[in-house]
This record gives sequence, structure tokens and C-alpha cells, in this order.
Amino acid sequence: MQRKDPVDALRKKIDQVDTRIVDLLNQRATFAQKIGHVKNLENRSIYVATRERAVLQRLSNLSPGPLPAQAIRAVYREILSACRSIEAPMTVAYLGPEATFTHMAAQQQFGSSVKFLPAPTIAEVFNEVSQGRVDYGVVPIENSTEGVVTHTLDLLVDSESRICAEVRVDIELHLLSRSGRPKDVARILSHPHALAQCRRWLSSHYPNAPVEEVTSTAQAAKTALSNRSVAAVSSPLAKDVYGLALVHAGIADNANNITRFFVIGDKKQEPTGEDKTTVVFSVKDEVGVLHRMLAPFSRSKINLTKIESRPSKRKAWEYLFFLDFNGHVEEPTVAHALKKLGENCNFLKVLGSYPCSL
Repeated sequence: MQRKDPVDALRKKIDQVDTRIVDLLNQRATFAQKIGHVKNLENRSIYVATRERAVLQRLSNLSPGPLPAQAIRAVYREILSACRSIEAPMTVAYLGPEATFTHMAAQQQFGSSVKFLPAPTIAEVFNEVSQGRVDYGVVPIENSTEGVVTHTLDLLVDSESRICAEVRVDIELHLLSRSGRPKDVARILSHPHALAQCRRWLSSHYPNAPVEEVTSTAQAAKTALSNRSVAAVSSPLAKDVYGLALVHAGIADNANNITRFFVIGDKKQEPTGEDKTTVVFSVKDEVGVLHRMLAPFSRSKINLTKIESRPSKRKAWEYLFFLDFNGHVEEPTVAHALKKLGENCNFLKVLGSYPCSL
């Protein structure tokens, strides 16, 4: 007699579970379809960042294992994306070209069941959103080692678009080329920020190879594909998209390298209880004025997470201050602090209240 293979028995159980999962997924999609019909009649937004964050948080907290919370969230991001696409099609612009880290952030936030539109500049992403040609845009705002993206800050001041969500992406840098052989590398290309993040590694491993700046990590990958002697410092996504081979993996000088991105759109986000607000303001140039501006937040016990200053484009020697803090504008303590701040400002604008990234 042949012994039964225990693996075959377990695979049959997996097949049974998969059958139930497919049935439940289609039940979920049917409910999403009905919700989409109601939203369409009431002209409501299909994408609600606060709702999707709440779903991901609740389900990852429910999981007893062995799947980790991160894996649960990754699976459900795609389920949410697929169900959302049944409600209505969606287009998202991002700072391109394809396979940039901003593209990765857009995929992480919206899943794969949307239409992605690469834009050549951050300004063009804002323009696509403001003109209503896309539903949302994704732009970089800061990197943990290289600092803030000032162009995004400047555009937020004048744009009518608001911040709807934030996305954090772990930046993993690879050295890619057509052959994947270290001896073929004669030149190294990438975006200035990416090169800065692995400068020590490059000088140690390729001291004689010229390092050149290009407009994006994806552009570097494109050039490497067409030239055997060129290597690109680029993203894991670029390796797959452009069919490049891996020369070296994980070449960043700092392993804890994170970039934060903003999702911009025209819809307000409801409070979740775990929110962040970004504002910009200007003040008179007086001794101690910034301390007085921030005092209402201290008195209300509101946690400030970031402050950044930028020269104003409207008046010489006037500065704009960008402030991130925990809380939502609809919370009474936050509303009171902003009211007190506004009483002493030359200019104050709320750029958005949005759910904190998971």
C-alpha cells in the first residue's frame, strides 16, 4: 500500500480554504459595488483614506498569526484596491517616470487596481490634480537622511489641493546593470538624493567609477538598460520594470532610510483619532515671536512633530513656517490652538488633516 503524503492532505485543505476565500472576496466586492452606486448618486468620494486606514488597522490587530500585521495589510491593500475599482475607476498621478520611489509609494497607498499616470515634475502632479484630470497625486515631501523636498512645500502654499494622506516608504537602494557583473561597471548614475544616500559605499567599492546625476532613479535605470558599462542606483521596482540584473543589493550608507510622501486631492478627510495636520504660517519679524506662536500648542498639549522654515516668495526677508502636529482640525483643542495662532499671524493656511501612516 502507498502511504498517503501528508503534504497532499494539507494542500487539499488549503484548496478548500482558497475556495471559501474566493467566495467571500466576491461577496465583499458585491457590497462594494452597492456602496459605489450610493456614492455615485450622492456625489461622494470613492477613495476615503480614513476609512481604508481604519480597515487596515482593525484587520491587522485582529490577526492572531502566524501572518504578521504587515503581511495582512499588504494583502488587504490589494483587496481594497480591487473593490474600489469596482465602485469606480480611479487615476493617480505621481512623480515619474515609472519605477521611481514615488511610484512605489503610490502603489503602496492605492494598490495595483488603479490607473497610474507618471508626471515629469512635482509641479505637473499638482497641476493634474488641480485641473481635475486625475483623482489624486502622490509627491515626495521629506527623506529621513536628506531632509525636506522644498519644491513640494512651495507648491502646497499656493495650491488649492489639500493633503489627504501620508505614505512612508523604506528606501532600499540597489546597484543595477544590464549584465549584473561588477567588472562591467564603468559609470554610475542616479538622482542626487539617491547618490547622497550611498556616497560612502560607492566611494569604497567603486572609487574609480565616475558618478553622475540624472533626473530620477528610473532615468538612471533606463540608461543602464541601453548601455552595458553603466550601472544605476535605483529601486527594487526598477529592476523588475526595466529587466535589469542586480550588481549589489542594499547599498545605502544608512539602513534606516525612509521617505515620506503626501497624497494630494480636493477632499477633506474625516477624523480617525490618529491624525496629523500640516499648516503653514508667516509672522512679523519680532524677538520671541516664534515662541509665542507655538505656545498655544504647548498649552493644549498638542504634540508638534515637525517645523520647517522657507523664505517667502511674496516678500523679501519674510519666512514661512511649516508645522506638522498630531490631531485633526475638527478636534476642539486643535481648532482652539489654530484660532490663537491665527490671531497673531500675517498668513495662516491649513494644508490638510489626514490619517497618520501605518
